[in-house]
Amino acid sequence: MKILLLGKNGQLGWELQRSLACLGELVALDRHSTPHRGDLGDLAGLAAAVRAHRPDVIVNAAAYTAVDQAEGDEDMARTINARAPALLAREAADLGALLVHFSTDYVFDGTGKRAWTEPDPPAPLNVYGQTKLEGEQAIQAACPRHLIFRTSWVYASRGGNFAKTMLRLAQERERLTVVDDQWGAPTGADLLADVTAHCIRQVLKRPGDVGLYHLTASGETSWFGYAKHVLTQALIVQPAIAMMAKDVVAVPSSAFATAAARPLNSRLDTRLLQAVFGLSLPPWKNGVDRLLAEIH
Repeated sequence: MKILLLGKNGQLGWELQRSLACLGELVALDRHSTPHRGDLGDLAGLAAAVRAHRPDVIVNAAAYTAVDQAEGDEDMARTINARAPALLAREAADLGALLVHFSTDYVFDGTGKRAWTEPDPPAPLNVYGQTKLEGEQAIQAACPRHLIFRTSWVYASRGGNFAKTMLRLAQERERLTVVDDQWGAPTGADLLADVTAHCIRQVLKRPGDVGLYHLTASGETSWFGYAKHVLTQALIVQPAIAMMAKDVVAVPSSAFATAAARPLNSRLDTRLLQAVFGLSLPPWKNGVDRLLAEIH
């Protein structure tokens, strides 16, 4: 079996290189790869790459994720998040391949406090969410053999993340202000990658399990709760760390002006995924604690 992975050097793509390697021959591309590039901004080149490799499984871990920048760069965001997935869906359908794609809680408007289920009607608040929704819809329309995973608050030890930012700021400032009215589940890229590999393996044996699923770590917190846990746990892992921050203050989203509106409720109901694939998703704190131990 040949697997084509796009976005190999992103937070998720890096972990997928590890988790997918045991499933078959893995070809991992990014926008700088040669002779075939995995550049979602170059649709002709992307089609050529798929046709050259003729994979059995296409895993798209690339996306336009600069949420605020997307407000002023809508055409490129739409090309990468919607037009490219639509092209991959058509190419996968022609090959009879399985297409695996990652989407976001931002397809919802963030109202209420109940965790969103897969059938809930989307209503994105910003360009990023709208283009990601269009990508989902294009895949569902063109490629019956698909797995779409909606996730949220993704982090990894590779690259920048919220925990690293909080640790840095806590060593530079005496007072931190963190949003307390946006709720979700911090989800590690390593967890996403491992679950993806498991689901691909099962779908190849049980084709009827394809579809759209919500995938996050279990539990919930606010960004404020997330920050408090990071700083508390960091002192356990690194007792000698020099924390200047004596005060962490909870503030509403309105305290920070952003170009794109954020959903307040990013909770995703993962019961369907767990039932279909026989999984038990770990609490979000487990992954964050592991991250802090790794970056120590």
